Amino acid sequence: MYIHAVSHYLPSQVVGNEHFTNLNGLSSEWIIERTGIAERRKAGPGENTNTMTIEVVQRLSEKADLTNVDLIVGGTYTPYDTIVSLAHEAQHYLGIADIPVISISTACSSLLNAIEVVEGYFALNKATRALVIVSEHNTLYYNETDTISGHLWGDGAAALLITKERQSDGDFAIKALTTGGAAHTPKATTGVMMKPADGGVTMPHGRDVFINACLYMPKASLQVIEQCGLTLTDIDYILPHQANLRISRNVMKTLGLPEEKLISNIQRYGNTGCAGCAIALSEQWDTFQKGQRIVITVFGGGYSFGAMLVEV
Repeated sequence: MYIHAVSHYLPSQVVGNEHFTNLNGLSSEWIIERTGIAERRKAGPGENTNTMTIEVVQRLSEKADLTNVDLIVGGTYTPYDTIVSLAHEAQHYLGIADIPVISISTACSSLLNAIEVVEGYFALNKATRALVIVSEHNTLYYNETDTISGHLWGDGAAALLITKERQSDGDFAIKALTTGGAAHTPKATTGVMMKPADGGVTMPHGRDVFINACLYMPKASLQVIEQCGLTLTDIDYILPHQANLRISRNVMKTLGLPEEKLISNIQRYGNTGCAGCAIALSEQWDTFQKGQRIVITVFGGGYSFGAMLVEV
């Protein structure tokens, strides 16, 4: 499989840490020390998961031909419409008839699980050109007065065109992909939750989330590296789920890699859920050099996790 093109969208409204200082007394220094976040983006009036989907699909269509897409997979845990999913919205916008349209949610791991769905369709010869969209509207569901997690969240979206065969020399080859779930662990189902009818986003066991994210992201990263017959010295960059800068740094420390190899955008955008890694990949796309290898690794609520190794 190959990533042929990628695009991203971020709302224009910037919410700095001073907003939370005024709201609940959390200082900017305190937030940065514990999370790395200085500011985040917030969807404006009329914006939602589906409208951000249209934005990224429009931007992707400027980079690649989407007229012959034969599979659409969307990922989100913050839907605008639980019936007409963001994937349906994308199909409607593109006007492509009679293709599989799927929406999934494995929390912040949805990006890699969506790509894994594509992998399955490709293996069964049911598709050859897939559109993957990840879009999160966290600020629709969060409680910004919550001093535990209210300051973490941001909104954004990204889209990727994934093809079964190489389309150009600039494609990123997906060399290995693995996903898993650790919901068997004691606090996995209560570590971080989002119940629209019962308080929105809550994180009653943030410490446990931190510990398990620091455990499973390096573990999954090593799995895909070993599957490719490579070692850590062969990896140019690590792109972890953008949940907390301390988690990302801990992942690098566990892997024994310098921070120069870490790709991070949480400082500017906050936790953008399953869209975070794809947004960062889109931002950095033109800076990567031929032959470079990037490991994308994720961890989400319910303790879903995964990693993917791509090569330019």
